[in-house]
Amino acid sequence: METILLYVLVGFAAQMIDGALGMAYGVSSNTFLLSVGVPPAIASASVHVAETFTTAVSGFSHWKLGNVDKDLFKKLIIPGVLGAMAGAYLLAEVVDGNVIKPYISGYLLIMGVIILVKALRSNHNEQKVTSHISILGAIGGFFDAIGGGGWGPMVTTTLVARGNSTRFTIGSVNSSEFFITFSQSVVFVAALFSDLVTYWQVIVGLLVGGVIAAPFAAIITKKLPVRWLMGMVGLLIIGLSIRTIYQALT
Repeated sequence: METILLYVLVGFAAQMIDGALGMAYGVSSNTFLLSVGVPPAIASASVHVAETFTTAVSGFSHWKLGNVDKDLFKKLIIPGVLGAMAGAYLLAEVVDGNVIKPYISGYLLIMGVIILVKALRSNHNEQKVTSHISILGAIGGFFDAIGGGGWGPMVTTTLVARGNSTRFTIGSVNSSEFFITFSQSVVFVAALFSDLVTYWQVIVGLLVGGVIAAPFAAIITKKLPVRWLMGMVGLLIIGLSIRTIYQALT
């Protein structure tokens, strides 16, 4: 029970962060799971199985609120799914998780820096940039699977940094994320079913925590400045990633 409660807290915190920022559920939860010793493939698989449910609700909400750019959504979804499935297969079947653990933590460290930099950026003029969207989607999906998170931080951050509308970028990226997450989950479950059964507490905890946090995340969004939240998230991910890298190399 104590183990499940720990993962419930992780899922709760990650969903609060994701609900407030529109990103970082996978990065936040996967960084913590790696830091407490969960194998990389199991960590990524558990995060994405649980995240399938939260992204479904998030994506539907954005569609209902009119926050989705249909052209951007269409350009992201197919390359994102293909990249995600390739990354999931590589992590589950080809690469030894213990060998790549410090590299994954390095990737998460970069994601933490990106989030922190985004929190410190000054305002910029918005413009619709549509070039290389498919390439970005494929790369985002691949590293989302390998790192256990990163679709939002990588794709959303890149698009917004290039000048795209923050509202429509977050809505479109979040709506497409359900398909990215679902495709990864199918590959992970097929390849790691017995291992996932062993680590069922991780999945249940993340799922329950995320469901509980969902209604409160909207309140947090209204009450606290987004830049403060992003800065705290970036620092948290950077700290945990450095700790994991240090443990892996010593």
